Amino acid sequence: MSLHVVVGFGPAGAATARLLAGKGHSVRVITTSGRSPEPGIEHLALDATDSRRLTEAAQGAAAIYSCAAPPYHRWASEWPPLASSVCAAAEATGAVLVMLGNLYGYGPVDGPMTEDLPLAATGPKGRVRAAVWEQAQKLHEQGRIQAVEVRASDFFGPGVTDGGHLAARVMPRLLRGRPVTTLGDPDAPHSWTYLPDVAGALVEVAGEQRAWGRPWHIPTQPALATREMVDRLAAHAETGPVAVRRLSPAVLGLVSLFSPLLRELKEIRYQFDRPFVAGTSAYEAAFALRATPVDEQIKATVSWWRERLATTG
Repeated sequence: MSLHVVVGFGPAGAATARLLAGKGHSVRVITTSGRSPEPGIEHLALDATDSRRLTEAAQGAAAIYSCAAPPYHRWASEWPPLASSVCAAAEATGAVLVMLGNLYGYGPVDGPMTEDLPLAATGPKGRVRAAVWEQAQKLHEQGRIQAVEVRASDFFGPGVTDGGHLAARVMPRLLRGRPVTTLGDPDAPHSWTYLPDVAGALVEVAGEQRAWGRPWHIPTQPALATREMVDRLAAHAETGPVAVRRLSPAVLGLVSLFSPLLRELKEIRYQFDRPFVAGTSAYEAAFALRATPVDEQIKATVSWWRERLATTG
């Protein structure tokens, strides 16, 4: 079994590291603060934008998984140095660079998003995410690195907390039978990528040379509106019907004065005001991973949140 380096230990990084460890690989996780070791996983504290130290940490690795993300409101300033550093480490070590991306780079589109669409976003977060992949792809085409990007829609599932649109802002209230508030049109179809499928795709493409050099959309179940997802979660939780309220633009504007996160959400309102659908047929035609059935996603998510709230209140 080989060494795998995971940069970042948020929901996706943690799920990926634990999946790799479960397969018997040696796993080294890079974060700024470090953590206590766990079975099969070494945690190393260093600044991942320091390419020299990151390269040292990745010596001998088969793959580097770029799963870290700067704070949402600092994407434009902090993504470029982080991306440059992981690319430099991949070039120096020869490890395949497996990048976790999202769908921001396309900008608003009509119809399902597929990997062959141009990265035409004009907002700062969409442009920076597009530039991160374009940099890695150019280096790949020059033969300097081996790189692949897997793109997820909004994360959903066990382990997804503050950053998820069906997570900390929804699940605690839903489990108490209280109304929940969502961004945008709660009846617009929306793709939700299940977190274990994110980890599964990252690990799968790392070992598939034919995957490298291009982006792939992670297998995701057919789009469901936010209201329908809330209804399914509430039905499984047996809390009774839960009202879904739309956060009005006026309230969002007011709250944004005090919240950097909500202020930044204005750029991606289009993702919730209209259908936001990821096409994943290319991945499914090429590789083995399939999206977890929705009922399994719902069951696991409700169970995880119940356990979390039982211990944290």
